[in-house]
Amino acid sequence: MSSSIWEKRLAEADISAREVRRPFDVAAGLRRLAEDAGYIAPAAKEPDGSLARHRLDAVARLAVTEAGAAAHVEELSAVIGDHGEDGPAPAGFDGWTRDVLDIPGVNVFACTLYLAHHPESAVFWWQLAAGAGHSGAAYCLHLHHLSNGEVRDAALWKHQAATLFKGTEAFFDDVENLTGYAMRIGCRRMMATRRLEEEVDRLAERHHGGGLVSRLDSRLADQIHELAAQH
Repeated sequence: MSSSIWEKRLAEADISAREVRRPFDVAAGLRRLAEDAGYIAPAAKEPDGSLARHRLDAVARLAVTEAGAAAHVEELSAVIGDHGEDGPAPAGFDGWTRDVLDIPGVNVFACTLYLAHHPESAVFWWQLAAGAGHSGAAYCLHLHHLSNGEVRDAALWKHQAATLFKGTEAFFDDVENLTGYAMRIGCRRMMATRRLEEEVDRLAERHHGGGLVSRLDSRLADQIHELAAQH
């Protein structure tokens, strides 16, 4: 009976006299407990060169084998490709604009060049794609510079990737979780890139503007189709 009387009185009380129930932030509470116990969270740090290189390998494999990668390369080849092995190689970059280039295809081409051990050419095409707004290409450049110990350039491209993605550090957490998964899968199922390397070497011999692989053709798209079918 007494409990009913108190419940009635509380119900009749002015709401301003009651304490407002505040939502409890579990994560913040755990952090406070950890701090009180003397635990200091380690400062976030960039991966070392070896880890950055493994992550770049994983990102490049994902880009080349994802659905639609070969189609993007075919679109790119239609604009800037060499369509006859016995004919003269097209010269120059006249008429190229971001409006006519398949920018995802540019990024796939760059990742292909990287996997085929042509990193300088890959950087050129990643820079083109990143300059046209491709956040994945900017992230690849971040990892590339980080793997070479070029911390300042790596930081620049990390900022550029976040800006293009319009995200925060959570973007990199998501990407690193994804690449971590790809690295684990890759350890069990390595990509056979020998034929891809041979195809890129053929392009390098035919189109080597300033030492860079500057053209592609539909045969490269065929190799990417084959790689995608393996995964």
